[in-house]
Amino acid sequence: MVVETLEDSKRKHVNGGEGTHLDELSNGDNGVSSTKRARVSRGEMTFQDIYGAEALLNEEDEEDDSDWEPMQQTMPVEFVKWCCVNCTMANPGDMVHCYICGEHKESGILRHGYLASPFFKDTGLIEVEEKCGGNSSATSSTAVGFDERMLLHSEFEVKAHPHPERPDRLRAIAASLATAGVFPGRCVPIHAREITKQELQMVHTSELVDAVNITSQLLYSYFTTDTYANEYSARAARLAAGLCADLATEIYSGRVKNGFALVRPPGHHAGIKHAMGFCLHNNAAVAALVAQAAGARKVLIVDWDVHHGNGTQEIFEQNKSVLYMSLHRHEGGTFYPGTGAADEVGTNGAEGYCVNVPWSCGGVGDRDYIYAFQHVVLPIASAFSPDFVIVSAGFDAARGDPLGCCDVTPAGYSRMTQMLGDICGGKMLVILEGGYNLRSISSSATAVIKVLLGENPENDDLPIATTPSKAGLETVVDVMNIQMKFWPSLATAYSKLLSEWETRLIENKKNQVKRKLVRVPTWWKWGRKKFMYRFLSTRI
Repeated sequence: MVVETLEDSKRKHVNGGEGTHLDELSNGDNGVSSTKRARVSRGEMTFQDIYGAEALLNEEDEEDDSDWEPMQQTMPVEFVKWCCVNCTMANPGDMVHCYICGEHKESGILRHGYLASPFFKDTGLIEVEEKCGGNSSATSSTAVGFDERMLLHSEFEVKAHPHPERPDRLRAIAASLATAGVFPGRCVPIHAREITKQELQMVHTSELVDAVNITSQLLYSYFTTDTYANEYSARAARLAAGLCADLATEIYSGRVKNGFALVRPPGHHAGIKHAMGFCLHNNAAVAALVAQAAGARKVLIVDWDVHHGNGTQEIFEQNKSVLYMSLHRHEGGTFYPGTGAADEVGTNGAEGYCVNVPWSCGGVGDRDYIYAFQHVVLPIASAFSPDFVIVSAGFDAARGDPLGCCDVTPAGYSRMTQMLGDICGGKMLVILEGGYNLRSISSSATAVIKVLLGENPENDDLPIATTPSKAGLETVVDVMNIQMKFWPSLATAYSKLLSEWETRLIENKKNQVKRKLVRVPTWWKWGRKKFMYRFLSTRI
């Protein structure tokens, strides 16, 4: 783990950074100036250097510049760039809209969420017409867990390209909910508490818990190259897990019907011993075990994050009381984190209690996910008959996400939420995982919460009987072929699905034959231009 302590940072400030010694300061002004310039040229500036950069430039300007000639000075061309607040992509300074997602560089997405226009600069004014459905926080049956202290978890080092798992993710969702009058307003707030070490040790080793906690004494640290922590990250992770635990208790006890955990850092990559993939503690696993401690015998976890929840699978792969189902990009193990193949079904007597739907390519959308829900998720969930449902709701399979590159819309997410709502009387906890396009995650999260509140799915025009893509159908067939050994109720549907798959293959072969039949002869393809030339030449 790469670390830098607060004491080390202060020592750098006092001593002028690494490579700067006290005896260098006694060499006069010229010595100090040359030392600073050397450090600047090497790109090893400390914070002291950055703050003193203006003074350094002024100091250089006072030097004799009589021999300076413009034509002899070769200046590097510097392109001013700005990073899109919505998708984090870098853009040339002269562009006003992001060339990737089209978001205005000064849009109001952090003030109004997805309800702000992506095309114009934020004016601070917005008109929203939202259906409230007559619910208020006093009578609502939906709870939302959120605490602003989780926004303090951020990458310490300021880099040219922002880290995708950034505080703005929560800000955008919270702004969307507030602007729409959903939360605060229609949902019950849950008071945040930090989870205890004893509760975390139900899921993780004491070594991992201690490793996360010790980051509060460090200026910054990295568990992996992409999993950062600063001095506030440990508290943020404890708050996130604590909110999920308390929401699970409130829902299972019946004090609220369902809930949404608006938390970060995410958790489904965090395993028994390791933090990785932006995740420190596994929030869904904590919630599942707390629900069981409250009386739930069987818990279903549905993970629709575009990345496989390898941590959650590791924690429960030998546990028959927790059924883990994941729909994710896999592509033969080449998509992060590489786990989650269809034949990973559980171990040591719990075979069949891990169900993976591994998409073979990007671009999968609403129809593929709903088709998988209809033929895999819901039939197995019905046979399992859980007492409590947890959704690891990553929104990085959403349309426009820079990491997921899939095509699920808010309507698709709201439809999947509705389909799960009929299980176990609607006792469902939705926990935020990934999702890195602010407009996509804020619109999707809002759509999901509205369904939890009892509204119909957004744009309720998706057909009940959907036709998936060829890749989606192939994946579902493969999964059913494997899982029907453990869930016999899939056998009938599998036979029907197999005939559908064979029909599609026959149609594809017919289309290929038709294309072959209409091919022109080789002599015509090679000779028609020459023949026409000779024919026209003789006529002329």
